[in-house]
Amino acid sequence: MSTSPYSSVPPAGSPSHSEAWALTEAARRIATALEKVASADDLAQPGARRELRDAIRLNWRLWTIFQAELTLETNPVPFDLRQNMLTLCQFVDNHTIVCMSELNPEQIKTLIDINRNIAQGLLEGLNNTLDNAPQNAPNQTQKSQSEEPLPANSGGTLNTNA
Repeated sequence: MSTSPYSSVPPAGSPSHSEAWALTEAARRIATALEKVASADDLAQPGARRELRDAIRLNWRLWTIFQAELTLETNPVPFDLRQNMLTLCQFVDNHTIVCMSELNPEQIKTLIDINRNIAQGLLEGLNNTLDNAPQNAPNQTQKSQSEEPLPANSGGTLNTNA
């Protein structure tokens, strides 16, 4: 197993898998920075604050990409789901501003939880698609899945093609 941070990047051609990976990776980075701050037990250290803010900013950029994709008329996500996701994007925007200014660990954990829950839903939707695909007929999703099996879950898909 490689120690490269890019070794777990999903293969091209599976937007839901890529989105789930990006959300999980952003959550991991925030959680890691938060753990460092907790172990140092001091948010007054400039390096700890900077690393935590950098991780939160990365997450914010990811959600901005989702928001931009969801507003495209050509986006294949059903209108109701897009509206719900855009509402969540707006919450993440507003909550991120609060997190950046206050650096409150409990508030920051909300961003981690949102990312992990949406990633889980994306993977569940992808697994449901794979489970319902005919065994004989190859499809694009089956061709592009990674060699590692995805967690067995059930849920929706953001499919922003980001």
